[in-house]
Amino acid sequence: MDKGGDMASVSDFDPIAGSIPATKVELTVSFQLSTLTCVLFSFPPVCVLYTQGIETKQWREFGRTEVIDNTLNPDFVRKFILDYFFEEKQSLRFDLYDVDSKSPDLSKHDFLGQAFCTLGEIVGSAGSRLEKPLMMGAFTLHSRTGKPTPSRVCFSLQDVATMQFCANKLDKKDFFGKSDPFMVFYRSNEDGTFTICHKTEVVKNTLNPVWQAFSIPVRALCNGDYDRTIKVEVYDWDRDGSHDFIGEFTTSYRELARGQSQFNVYEVSADGAPPEPIKRTSQALGSQAATVLGHVPSTSLATQINFTVAIDFTASNGNPSQSTSLHYMNPYQLNAYAMALKAVGEIIQDYDSDKMFPALGFGAKIPPDGHVSHEFPLNGNADNPYCSGIEGILEAYHKSLKTVQLYGPTNFAPVVNHVARYATTEQDGSQYFVLLIITDGVISDMAQTKEAIVNVSNRGSAHLLCHRIPQLSSGLFPYTHSKKKIVGAQHPPATCQTADWVRGAGEEGQNWAEKRRSEGGAHMG
Repeated sequence: MDKGGDMASVSDFDPIAGSIPATKVELTVSFQLSTLTCVLFSFPPVCVLYTQGIETKQWREFGRTEVIDNTLNPDFVRKFILDYFFEEKQSLRFDLYDVDSKSPDLSKHDFLGQAFCTLGEIVGSAGSRLEKPLMMGAFTLHSRTGKPTPSRVCFSLQDVATMQFCANKLDKKDFFGKSDPFMVFYRSNEDGTFTICHKTEVVKNTLNPVWQAFSIPVRALCNGDYDRTIKVEVYDWDRDGSHDFIGEFTTSYRELARGQSQFNVYEVSADGAPPEPIKRTSQALGSQAATVLGHVPSTSLATQINFTVAIDFTASNGNPSQSTSLHYMNPYQLNAYAMALKAVGEIIQDYDSDKMFPALGFGAKIPPDGHVSHEFPLNGNADNPYCSGIEGILEAYHKSLKTVQLYGPTNFAPVVNHVARYATTEQDGSQYFVLLIITDGVISDMAQTKEAIVNVSNRGSAHLLCHRIPQLSSGLFPYTHSKKKIVGAQHPPATCQTADWVRGAGEEGQNWAEKRRSEGGAHMG
């Protein structure tokens, strides 16, 4: 029997370790070309993928597909596997060429056209499938005769799962030593049979192996069906090829990807009986049964993001007509609010399929009667506060600055509750709600905001991003919320004089404002 100190443990099996590959996606490219293209060019085609540097904005060749013989609709077999970063705008360019020779120099081949998109657009599109027109210069290739048939390029993503497994107390199969275990993964077929899809390396002379992390396309693992049975067999390697069967277990990709704890734990059965998963506790590692621990660090189960933005219109931002205001509309450059909106919004908008975003304002007096509102639509339409894309939000924001009066206080709860009303109706995991609040000051209704955040996180999938626009003071501000935890805090800056508005209502509110001003012009907004 192995000593306890030799057992595979959580410390050996670290999914955060640098050896774990980054999140990867597999990109498939196909084209549907017009008859005009074939008249102008003879085939065979090849597709070249370029990626754009985040800082340099320079295009660099990433890879090429194979060359396909004459066809109007090339469906390339060779895939592009890219590192995927949600927080970055990863611009892609696809160039299509008619290959005239065996030369690798693209200038010696006929350029057919190109298409542009971001990796986020593909990931966020329905079914991770995106179509774009094939452009040549400023023109889209299409047929002049009959019904127009524009040339277009289709991109589709194949999820790539990254996994790592370890095991404890496997059966000893070698007479003079321990075992040399390895794992074999099988995809189930429609007819009930199984097809091998992956085999791990052999770990020599141990009953507590830790196998290396590996990546495999989800299509190869389960044919893209997250609930399809995956069978895993464990063997003891023998030099003559007559490997000894140790045991097996079954699972699914969905089960692997959603473990309640850091790992999924399975009992290895050697008699063909369905194994029962061991409880996900530390005691499982000390069980007398042979166990296998598996970890899948990430998955994309077709979740659609719904993005909402809320902008601070309190008076502490300054008069929008003056250049010192954070809301000042400089004809030559974006103000701080617009820059923050574009920085976050241009990333998130790729994951919202319809690109229609509710845009709200808070802390202003609004027409027609001048009442203070903490939840007003920037486009002026309370029944339909949606704006088309980030540019649509910016347009509505600029129009609002001309029609509302900056006031106060800085209340977040109303806009959080606005998103919560929608988030709580979608609880199947298919919809994820993101609220971006852009503000210049501290929260006036912290208790109500905390309560609103906890309520929505208990009942739906939502995320709050709060970006503070720097003003005349420095320090941290609650800048992000992840589920029920608010991170970061500061005392209110006390250097910003603002317009004469009151926190609260009536005589009590007026007395509060006068007291705050007498204490040295504390920040009010």
